[in-house]
Amino acid sequence: MTIPPTTAELRKEHAMGRVEGKVAFITGAARGQGRSHALRLAQEGADIIAIDICEAVPENSYPQATEEDLAETVRQVEALDRRIIATKADVRDFAQLKKAMDAGVAELGRLDIVCANAGIGGTPNRAEDIPEDEWTNMVDINLSGVWRTAKAAIPHLKAGGRGGSIILTSSDAGLFAYQNIAHYVSAKHGVVGLMRTLALELAPDMIRVNSIHPTTVDTPMVQNEGTYKLFRPDLEHPTKDDFAAAAVGMNALPIPWVEAVDISNAVLFFASDESRYVTGVPLPVDAGAAIK
Repeated sequence: MTIPPTTAELRKEHAMGRVEGKVAFITGAARGQGRSHALRLAQEGADIIAIDICEAVPENSYPQATEEDLAETVRQVEALDRRIIATKADVRDFAQLKKAMDAGVAELGRLDIVCANAGIGGTPNRAEDIPEDEWTNMVDINLSGVWRTAKAAIPHLKAGGRGGSIILTSSDAGLFAYQNIAHYVSAKHGVVGLMRTLALELAPDMIRVNSIHPTTVDTPMVQNEGTYKLFRPDLEHPTKDDFAAAAVGMNALPIPWVEAVDISNAVLFFASDESRYVTGVPLPVDAGAAIK
């Protein structure tokens, strides 16, 4: 009797994925760019440790992801025949973050890739009118949350002795200024300084650290009325089409936004050995917005 090959054996018959056998930790993984990163890395052979807050952030101008969204990320990763450990956790709470990461590494056996992706867009306002609580929350999530993610991951990466890759999600707003989002711009600029410092500190351990700087991305963080009003303050109730017409003008390429997978492809490059000697780099994936 011929015994059919196992799924693992079938995988070995095909070309190895670009991150085959590695484990990636991803924050903000319930939807949007985070889910896209999880799926893209899983497609190329990685197992996933995923977290998301899965509850409302009061100062934010759009609804956060839900536990059902995180469960859907799990379903889609498992449909790719990869393992995933998903936990509800808040990047503002180091103990929650560390517990989720430690448990995931214990279950999956290693850590190689870190995607510090979780972030909020906040509510547009002139700098002098931003409520103090909203400023504090923005920096706590979009900058300090990135630092906490790296802090929790670094001991695991060092213990593995295989090097690794930490990828920080910034923004074109981390490279130059936009009016009416001073809190967001400040946090995303801070991510660049953190990235460069970590790249130097971790280089002796062959741990690479880079940042990605998207233009507008077609996700719920962008596709909401708060963003529409930021780009079209002249309209009381701007629509997606109104936003698209304005957004085209910020990019060199004639498109209003990129897709989440475009950012995920950059994440995959930084996660793979194709970028084994690339560190300390802020990479725009922005349709040329940074040079316009």
